[in-house]
Amino acid sequence: MLKKKTIEDIDVSGKRVLVRCDFNVPQDENGNITDDRRIVAALPTIEYLVNHHARVILCSHLGRPKGEFNMKYSLMPVAKRLEELLNKKVPLSKDVIGDDAHRLAKELGEGDVMLLENVRFHKEEEENDMAFSKALAELADVYVNDAFGTAHRAHSSTEGVSKYLPAVCGYLIQKEIEVMGKALNNPIRPFVAILGGKKVSDKISVINNLIEKVDTLLIGGGMAYTFFKAKGYEIGQSICEEDKVELAKELMEKAEHQGVKLILPIDNVVAKEFSNDAERKIVKSSEIPNDFQGMDIGPETVKLFAIELQSAKTVVWNGPMGVFEFDNFAIGTNEVAKILSSLDATTIIGGGDSAAAVEKGGFADKMTHISTGGGASLEFLEGKVLPGIACLLDK
Repeated sequence: MLKKKTIEDIDVSGKRVLVRCDFNVPQDENGNITDDRRIVAALPTIEYLVNHHARVILCSHLGRPKGEFNMKYSLMPVAKRLEELLNKKVPLSKDVIGDDAHRLAKELGEGDVMLLENVRFHKEEEENDMAFSKALAELADVYVNDAFGTAHRAHSSTEGVSKYLPAVCGYLIQKEIEVMGKALNNPIRPFVAILGGKKVSDKISVINNLIEKVDTLLIGGGMAYTFFKAKGYEIGQSICEEDKVELAKELMEKAEHQGVKLILPIDNVVAKEFSNDAERKIVKSSEIPNDFQGMDIGPETVKLFAIELQSAKTVVWNGPMGVFEFDNFAIGTNEVAKILSSLDATTIIGGGDSAAAVEKGGFADKMTHISTGGGASLEFLEGKVLPGIACLLDK
């Protein structure tokens, strides 16, 4: 359970409330937002504050402007989208902590909403500079963090301001922690984790932590080939982290010792070269030809994973099963998304490519929870303390 105070635990009426959101949304070359999921995800918190007569000051980063005012990364498109979604004016300040931000903040009436310009226009933001944190805090009476996607970073707007203002979380962070926390600490069993992605090194801590908690661990994606190497298989031209082969052996031994089923792909889609239209074939995991590279899990593996998932009651999935950006090698990932959509279980998708696959396949509404933070959800699955959450007031 969440042991941190939420917006419902404090009086916000008439107060200026600084809300850190994650409005880092993708745009096309003309500055049109191509996916507004992160903006929509922030609405319950914003609407609660508006309905409870707060004066709402939203802030976020967008892209990597490297500490300079660069209008390519302006939050203007976000302000416009917020106006449409909230059906009210959302002025954007010309600066972050300057005269314009202070003027707009002063002019806010109860239930009004404004948006600060991109906090990363100041290099001090990512440095978690105390003076900058204090200047941000001076705009408001209360701080709300609702940006789970950046909660693993200790920046001024995610952690620093909490030293100067009473700090609580919004509904989005509350949901992330409660759903994922329950899965990790008190899951309904059987508990199955599916891990994919390119590298074992990215997921070592996650695998280590999950082996202590799950009943079954299904491994796909590029990192499977490092495990194959550890088993003594020939892997052809497949991606492999040579310096992690011993570690892969140790992880397999640890799983066996803990009585956890660690299941690797039994067949793979392999290709002559790294491109969507490359010559491809399906081979057993132990028989990858020398001049081919692994690109996706094969159909027999999909069937095997489906059998393992059929009885699951809690499933956490992080990372694609193959080279998801190529349609011909996205089949394994899409099949896993499809299997999860049909389960009678708690299904948690850990952001990133897994979330994209679920969205793309039209299965989003069939999942219990899709995390809004790739890096943050990974660190949460590792069992790490996230600074943007640790800094909030305890209940």
